[in-house]
Amino acid sequence: MIEVSIGLGIVLSLVLSETLGVTAGGIIVPGYVSLYLHQPSQVLATFFVAILVWGIIQVLGKVMFLYGKRRIVLALILGFFFGYISRNFIFIQDDLGSVAVIGNIIPGLIANWMDRQGIVRTLSVVLLTAVVVKLSVILLFGGVLFE
Repeated sequence: MIEVSIGLGIVLSLVLSETLGVTAGGIIVPGYVSLYLHQPSQVLATFFVAILVWGIIQVLGKVMFLYGKRRIVLALILGFFFGYISRNFIFIQDDLGSVAVIGNIIPGLIANWMDRQGIVRTLSVVLLTAVVVKLSVILLFGGVLFE
């Protein structure tokens, strides 16, 4: 089911990118987010870290030259760093799951696209495509909601 979710996310991201000109936080992000929709605390933690990374990039961009690869790599490194902290040092567990980010590079990819196309547009497209991917997987596998 993981491979199908990632694959459908890639296809849907490509379709949205080519038709509407919006990108869902990187081409692999919707598939990964769809795998965690039943754990909203992790999705929210991922979005929080992405916004935090975006804010840091905005501040640093005013005092140093951050363009192109430097900007993308900084977003990925910061996302990875804060994700590592959330997984290894923040031990919050609630009824809806843990408060750790999704994946290693997902927050950095989302932050990079927030920088390019805006926070609201990026988060909206990520959530929309993740829900469509999850719905498609549910329909393909006969109503299975969770793994």
